[in-house]
Amino acid sequence: MSPGDYGTKAVPSYIAAEAETTPLPKITVPVAAPPASSSKGLGDLPMRVVYRAIAVAAGVVVLGAGATVVLLNRDDPAATAAAPPHFGAVVVPSAAPASSASGAAAPAAGAVATPGLSPLSSPLSSPLSSSGASATPGTTASAASSPAASADAVDPALAAALKDPRVPALPKNSRRLRSLPGRAAATHGLVKDRRSGVALPRFTKTWTLAKPAPFASRQLLPKVKGASYRGMLVSCPVPIPEQKTLRDTAFLAARWTLNHQPSGATITWTASQPIKAGKRKGWLLGYTVHYTLKGKKRVSAAALALLDVPEKKPAVVFVTIPDSQKKRWHDINKVMSSVKAL
Repeated sequence: MSPGDYGTKAVPSYIAAEAETTPLPKITVPVAAPPASSSKGLGDLPMRVVYRAIAVAAGVVVLGAGATVVLLNRDDPAATAAAPPHFGAVVVPSAAPASSASGAAAPAAGAVATPGLSPLSSPLSSPLSSSGASATPGTTASAASSPAASADAVDPALAAALKDPRVPALPKNSRRLRSLPGRAAATHGLVKDRRSGVALPRFTKTWTLAKPAPFASRQLLPKVKGASYRGMLVSCPVPIPEQKTLRDTAFLAARWTLNHQPSGATITWTASQPIKAGKRKGWLLGYTVHYTLKGKKRVSAAALALLDVPEKKPAVVFVTIPDSQKKRWHDINKVMSSVKAL
């Protein structure tokens, strides 16, 4: 009986056990071929990884360079002093002290430093340098733009006078007015210039009173035949910008008197000294004026007194006498010794 003869009936267990079994097929898993290279190229990395790697490398280079500079400069004081200040450090500018009694001031831009004149002859020192502390880098530039430095700037009129080749620098030390040749003319009382606040001697006979304009008072010597200039004694409020000291103001006033001298005239100083007219302080300047007339070199003796007048501008008393009237040169001594404040 074949196994199919049982139809749909249940197959006895003893028959099932003896049935032939079909062997299961063997499953084989293919092994993948190894890659040609286990490392990835730069192009296979994500861009964020590349950027991070570059940033880290740059940081390492900067730190290494900074450490190298510190180690190299640790034992080099000159390099340390020249190194720029760290970011965030406060640079303290050195404050310039107030101007001294001699009218010390810093030169203006473009002004030429002239030895002997008080605005440029007195050096400025900072509190830091006077105490022995070293200057902080950048201090000079900061101080130059500070209000204190601007306040000490040279007046434009004084700066122009310092560059004027006709007027040399004043002597550094006081120089007294010497006695000039001749005899002083007779005087009669005083000319009281109330506009200027001064009184000066009134000469008789040789000198004559003249119309004061453009001054406040004026006396003249007679004209000399063949001469273009004659002696003149005038007073007026100072016609130039007042400076910090009487000395500097007198210097500018002397330059202004060249307007009443021949063209091309120059000055050489014969006197520079402080004076007193009663309780009022002043400054006296004596000088020789050099010029050429009709091809001949000529000179005039001159002097001015600048007086500090209360509640007014300083007053100027100016006298000049050409060499054609040098017999009257001693009148200059008389004027300068007789000036008074009203």
